[in-house]
Amino acid sequence: MGNLYKADGTRIKKSAFPAVAVSDAPMRVTEDVHETKAYGPGDGRPQGSRHHLLYQAGTVVPQSEIDRHFAPAATITTVSPSTGPAAGGTVVTIKGTRLDGVSGVTFGAAAGVELRAVSATELRVKAPAGSAGATNVTIAADSGNVTKTGGFTYS
Repeated sequence: MGNLYKADGTRIKKSAFPAVAVSDAPMRVTEDVHETKAYGPGDGRPQGSRHHLLYQAGTVVPQSEIDRHFAPAATITTVSPSTGPAAGGTVVTIKGTRLDGVSGVTFGAAAGVELRAVSATELRVKAPAGSAGATNVTIAADSGNVTKTGGFTYS
């Protein structure tokens, strides 16, 4: 094992090693990850997409590189109507951003039913039965769960 030196030739002691903590943690990819991209307009190819290996299993990449492949978290701006009967059955419209990747909506601990993504900015879901009072509305999306605190009130 050799010694380490600075550019000026002075030896570096372990206690003075010029390093900083890594703020962008390295992540090991556990299985092959492929990416699909649509063909760009005007590229002369027929409509479609291309599929290629992005990361091979075992590759170590910074967390920021993984994060850039995913859209920012969804948001909830409004829940309308914001009240309904405790028996459930109210069709609720949720508006926000990046809602097209939502896989579920809960009212408190109970799952909403008949979830339908109208667009990237609007969802419709039927409220389940619940107890009288305000409850949180939570959407489950690829980017994580997002909660509207007290978003729906059972009467």
